[in-house]
Amino acid sequence: MSRETSFSDSKRNSTQHSAKQADTNSSVKKKIKCNNDLKIFVVALSLSFMCKYMSGIVMKTSMIYIERRFGTTSFEAGLIDGGFEIGNLLVITLVSHFGTKFHIPKLIGTGCLIMGIGSILSGLPHFFMGYYSYDTSSNFKPLENSTVTYTVCTTDENSEGNMASSVLPEPGCKNESGSHIWIYVLMGNVLRGIGEAPVTPLGIMYIDNFANKGHSAFYIGIVQSLSVIGPLIGFLLTAFCGKMYVDIGYVDLSTIPIKSNDSRWVGAWWLSLLTSGILTIVAGIPFFFIPNNLKKRKLESKIEISLDTPNTKDSRCQNLEFQNPEQIKELKGLAGYFHSLKCLLSNWMYLVYLILTLLDFSSLVGYSTYLLKYLEQQHGISVSKLNIIFGIIMPIVGISFFMGGFISRKLRLSPIGKLKLLFISHTCAYILQVPYLLLGCESKPVAGLTVSYNGNDPGTAPQNITFSFCNSDCNCDANLWDPVCGDNGVTYMSPCLAGCQSSIGHGKDLVFHNCSCVGVSHVQSRNISALLGECSRTEDCSRKLIYFLVLNSFAFFSIGLGKSPELVLMFNNIEPELKSLAIGVHSLVMRAIGGILSPLCFGAVIDLTCLKWGSNHCGEQGACRIYDTVLFKNTFLGLYLGIKAPIFIFCIVLLIGMKKKYQENEWTFL
Repeated sequence: MSRETSFSDSKRNSTQHSAKQADTNSSVKKKIKCNNDLKIFVVALSLSFMCKYMSGIVMKTSMIYIERRFGTTSFEAGLIDGGFEIGNLLVITLVSHFGTKFHIPKLIGTGCLIMGIGSILSGLPHFFMGYYSYDTSSNFKPLENSTVTYTVCTTDENSEGNMASSVLPEPGCKNESGSHIWIYVLMGNVLRGIGEAPVTPLGIMYIDNFANKGHSAFYIGIVQSLSVIGPLIGFLLTAFCGKMYVDIGYVDLSTIPIKSNDSRWVGAWWLSLLTSGILTIVAGIPFFFIPNNLKKRKLESKIEISLDTPNTKDSRCQNLEFQNPEQIKELKGLAGYFHSLKCLLSNWMYLVYLILTLLDFSSLVGYSTYLLKYLEQQHGISVSKLNIIFGIIMPIVGISFFMGGFISRKLRLSPIGKLKLLFISHTCAYILQVPYLLLGCESKPVAGLTVSYNGNDPGTAPQNITFSFCNSDCNCDANLWDPVCGDNGVTYMSPCLAGCQSSIGHGKDLVFHNCSCVGVSHVQSRNISALLGECSRTEDCSRKLIYFLVLNSFAFFSIGLGKSPELVLMFNNIEPELKSLAIGVHSLVMRAIGGILSPLCFGAVIDLTCLKWGSNHCGEQGACRIYDTVLFKNTFLGLYLGIKAPIFIFCIVLLIGMKKKYQENEWTFL
């Protein structure tokens, strides 16, 4: 009997051991599957971040082509650029509140799909418009071959060559550049902003929910580091497409007389937008195959409050109302929201931090939106080459973000130490950026705009002196912008206004001869001919561009060092219960003022420096062809540096407040 009992117990123990082993194996398999699903999510989120930033760079760097293609002003271009922030603001609060109640990965995948559709929608107007039309004097047809000599300066009032832009508007001219079709580009950018809303907050939250304790920061760091590849691809993609003519595949490129560094050149902006849109849609597909709930780790409900956080007036405002569970119930909903908002806005250090970061963000958005236009006008380099240069510089910014976080962690900086690092980074960057004002080039010598026809600088840009005695016999169109470079180094607004009597060749090889206005310059040249396009900048101006790019790289590396601890500073000055609300208010203010108003203000100021506006076939004002170089530099950089200047005052005020709050006796980093 005892043997049977012993055998029975042994069998039962064996069965229980097998069951435990099976449960253990099952648990291990589930854990492995959970980790694999999370890793797949991290990879997918990294790709979506790359495509998100790539699309943003493509839109910003294509803005100069969009402005020329649709004949908009810089102010309208700023409105198009701000469309992304408008779309994001429309849904960001809804996504933040209701997003967790839905299938998060599928919601992120849907956001990628909407972002991709928005980019594609922005590029589609190209297919519903006519061919790109630009001012040119060489739109007449050859009689026999490409080397026939044509009459350019003529006294015939019925001549089509010089009066081409003065003819009556053609039927259907609204399909040409200068119409309001650019609104569709704006709508596409708004849609892209709507799609971006769930990607960042829900993606970071999903990682934090399901990653093992202490691993979420590592995964988020991977996502942020890989996302730097996105802007790099965006710059290179726009550079590649910008070298191609906008109507490539539809026109004979050998007949196009303008070059890529011409202010009338429009690259294939639509191709870069379509490409980025398709890639963004593809990046969103994996999210539809990722489960919403992974094996959850134990969430700690206890809120860790820093030991060095004092019991200030702001903290008492929060503690008095949240200590009683009954009061928590009563304050749920709208009443709790307004109470939390009141406590947040009564925290003066948070408000100082908000203004500080707003100034920084606003200056950065305005600067990055129009930087390519500034450098093109200032140094005469094509946008496609500039995109390649910034694509090479972009990894430096990514390294600086990593270095800023590494320094904060390695030195174990206190909240005040992080603020000091932010202050030092901004100070070094500002010192490096002030010399920008000394690295500008002189105004371009354009007859009738910046210099007189005899080559003398009148001191100020003359108005309404388009005609001179050297071209008074020519029946020229004063509104035409088809620049030629004379042998005397002066640019003329058109071959007719240069007094050119004949031309030989076609396309980019067109050469104008017997130009009477070129011959009257005080600078005697070997002949009086002119070539298509504006005159090249001097070697001294090219060297200044190199100095500018070097300083710009170091300046943005310095700014990047302070970006990592910048967000953490917000959490150090508010109560833990207000973190999510503080982020929401911060995001709202940054996007509404910095993302929308900043490009509009910069664009409106830049428009004031325009010397020559283009015109379309409808007789309406088009995009600006040439700016007052010196005034553009002083206005653009002055506004940028002026917005950044008060940052140091707010940093000092915040530093004094935090020192008093944390009751530190020594001004040390640690």
